[in-house]
Amino acid sequence: MTLPDPEALLRSLFDTAVEVADPMQSLARFLPARPAGRVVVIGAGKASARMAEAVEAEWGPCEGLVITRYGYARPCQGIEIVEAAHPVPDQAGVVATQRMLALLDGLGEDDFVLALISGGASALLVAPLGDITLAEKQAVNQGLLASGAPIQQMNVVRKHLSQVKGGQLAAAAYPAAMLALMISDVPGDDMAMIGSGPTVGDASTVADAQAILDRWKIVVPASVSAALSKGSQVIKPDDLRLSRVTNQIYAAPKQSLDAAETLAQSLDLQVVRLGNDLEGEARDVATEHAKLALATQAAMKPGDQPVLMLSGGELTVTRRGDGIGGPNAEYCLALALALGGAADIWALACDTDGVDGADEVAGACIGPATLRKAKEADVDPELALARNDAHRFFKTAGGQIVTGPTLTNVNDFRAMLVFPKSTQNWDETQ
Repeated sequence: MTLPDPEALLRSLFDTAVEVADPMQSLARFLPARPAGRVVVIGAGKASARMAEAVEAEWGPCEGLVITRYGYARPCQGIEIVEAAHPVPDQAGVVATQRMLALLDGLGEDDFVLALISGGASALLVAPLGDITLAEKQAVNQGLLASGAPIQQMNVVRKHLSQVKGGQLAAAAYPAAMLALMISDVPGDDMAMIGSGPTVGDASTVADAQAILDRWKIVVPASVSAALSKGSQVIKPDDLRLSRVTNQIYAAPKQSLDAAETLAQSLDLQVVRLGNDLEGEARDVATEHAKLALATQAAMKPGDQPVLMLSGGELTVTRRGDGIGGPNAEYCLALALALGGAADIWALACDTDGVDGADEVAGACIGPATLRKAKEADVDPELALARNDAHRFFKTAGGQIVTGPTLTNVNDFRAMLVFPKSTQNWDETQ
């Protein structure tokens, strides 16, 4: 059996997972023939500009406006691409959202809207409810991100503080027909949670949003409490204004994990799937995965096939310190500590959008030498974990993965590669 070195192998699996979700490779077959009459393309998310580029590759120049993250713009023929801030919204997102709503205003029954939605749309579509200011919306968003709350719960709150999420964007286009094509970045592929569901109705209530704020002890400005007390504008699933909307997920984490699994099997690796939609605190999941990897290795005999453990989903980090990190890097750091330098086990965890947390880092890769390299670099892994400082840890000790914009977003990708303990395939000093 001839394989690349473990780190290169794990990176190739990640690259394959990203490639299969590239809109230029996957979107065209889900597009209908271009409708007659007026066609308007709108969208938001970290992959939305690439999605717009793929649409125009099939349909030619289109009228429209798409909002993406800074640095994620793509050249389009007719669709305007606007960049704004993510994960904390900014004024550019506010202005672009109002322009998008103006573009939808006055459309008729014979018009057609194509909506392109991907992860990141929650921050990029910004229209605060009531008297909530942008600064107050930013504060709530930062509190949610630091709380450790699952993405579904964060998005429930976001919907009820918005004039565009929770089906409201689609309602603004009524009575035009709408097709919303989505890339899923949420566990379970719940369309109502992708980008906070701007084209999908939602049955949650303001009481649900308030309960989430209370549960995670998020202090909010008076304007937020006042807006919630008056009720939100979230659209119920059976609302007439959603009757002409078709929502479709065309790319999801499972497809990317499937592609990685196919590549691994072609290399004679035994593949174990731990789940496409795992959730939980990153360091806790890492501890469980370390136990599983060590138990798997203990049961292996010399000459056994290497075992690859794949998982997806979206882990969270509860902010405890003042470091720089994200759930994927924190998972890797906690995993390295839990493995304790165990021989012949490697792992990679990256966000498929190339951004783990708020920093321009995709994630990290660890191996048997990670803790030794940290000691040589005079960086304390336990202190880094306590401070949520995983990005700086891997930048110093080695193992940090920086991809730049991947132009897609199908959530986290994690892979653990386990060899029999007595294997001589690899140089453990690498």
